[in-house]
Amino acid sequence: MPGKIDAYVDCVSPYSYYATLYLRKNRKALESHGIEVEFHPVFLGGINVGSGNKPPWTLPAKAVYSKFDSQRACKYFGVPQTQTPEFFPILSIMPQRCMIYIKSHFPREKYETTFLSLWEWMFYKNIDISKPEKLAELFQSNGYSDSQVREILAAASTPELKHALTANTQIALDQGAYGAPWFWVRNAEGKEEPFFGSDRFAFMWMYLGLPFQDVTIVEKSKL
Repeated sequence: MPGKIDAYVDCVSPYSYYATLYLRKNRKALESHGIEVEFHPVFLGGINVGSGNKPPWTLPAKAVYSKFDSQRACKYFGVPQTQTPEFFPILSIMPQRCMIYIKSHFPREKYETTFLSLWEWMFYKNIDISKPEKLAELFQSNGYSDSQVREILAAASTPELKHALTANTQIALDQGAYGAPWFWVRNAEGKEEPFFGSDRFAFMWMYLGLPFQDVTIVEKSKL
């Protein structure tokens, strides 16, 4: 049985951004071992409420530590330092519903690169992507036609898309999710387990039985 990584991510979560970049970077290697990767939009606010968790920025100690951790994560994943905009956190329901629609109506690459642009616009361009007019600009910049943009935004307000995002979020909660990124992983034996965060990939590779090179310390030369 082939393995699979179901990744549950939200554009409001910078660690979902790092994880998405990392999995896409390693997708070819994963596919060579029969491992599929699929990204599912969820509403992180709903996961926090449903699990009883609190966002790190609401807890003083976590908020202070997050500044250091964010800098380290950006350096590790090879991206510029993210900047927290003044309007953060946003209500991510609208962009997340849009991503569900795009996922079901456009090719995978188009869907995933558009998803990445949500994070890029918010954390690098300081643009509030929860506003429909800004989302429209974002989609246009990704090559969607005017009619496609209208269709995407209109669909996001339909009962079908509202239910779809709620359903995705509930699936993650039923798996034990308490934040994002959340992963549900199936290995070659058909066994399934959860993983959380953007720093547990070594554990994931071990669970999947994949050959990999872990972080190692290079001994200082005595010469």
